[in-house]
Amino acid sequence: MAEAAARLDADAVLVGSPPYAVPTERENALNALAIDRAADLPIMLYNYPVRMGVNMGEEFLDRVGRSRNACAIKESSGDLSRIHLLARDYPHIQMSCGMDDQAPEFFPWGARSWVCGGSNFLPLKHIALWQACAVDVDFAKGRRIMSAMVPLMRVLEQDGKFIQFIKHGVEMDGLRAGPPLKALNKDDKRELEQVVRVLETTVAAILAEDGTARVRAGAAE
Repeated sequence: MAEAAARLDADAVLVGSPPYAVPTERENALNALAIDRAADLPIMLYNYPVRMGVNMGEEFLDRVGRSRNACAIKESSGDLSRIHLLARDYPHIQMSCGMDDQAPEFFPWGARSWVCGGSNFLPLKHIALWQACAVDVDFAKGRRIMSAMVPLMRVLEQDGKFIQFIKHGVEMDGLRAGPPLKALNKDDKRELEQVVRVLETTVAAILAEDGTARVRAGAAE
């Protein structure tokens, strides 16, 4: 698949651990490096031990991190201590937040990106948080935006229906997502729709306040 991606002029590949196999760190590293040799494309590693059964630990990172193509990691372990490990010991591997609700914890430690489910149907609101934290370095504003997003995160994660909620969100945004694993019931759909309405209104108000403040500051100067 990586070779096919290279032939199709892909910009990069996302490389996770082989699911079900439960490889050792050495085996996992050799697998990632084999993909690297096959495609010779920039690689974003994907550490998601809850789903894959293994963690991309220090032995893995020491081996794979030697490759010039191993340029980023989507960190989805949920373990906040990993932020410190990656930022301090592997600064050459760009750290990306892979948990929807942990972006404000990642950005102060140098993360420059955020791979999140909700951005599939609320891209501008997620970009607003990224802009506040990663570009403007305004963490107070970032916390306000994340606070408005917390109800969405809670809805998405409830009852094991993450994929179904994401697909319904995409449908709400006017795009056809295809059939979910199991259709949401009317109450679930109504709950997501209500949360999205409140989120959009709240974040729009935060951004409007910020714009007004900048206009006033410019006038004062």
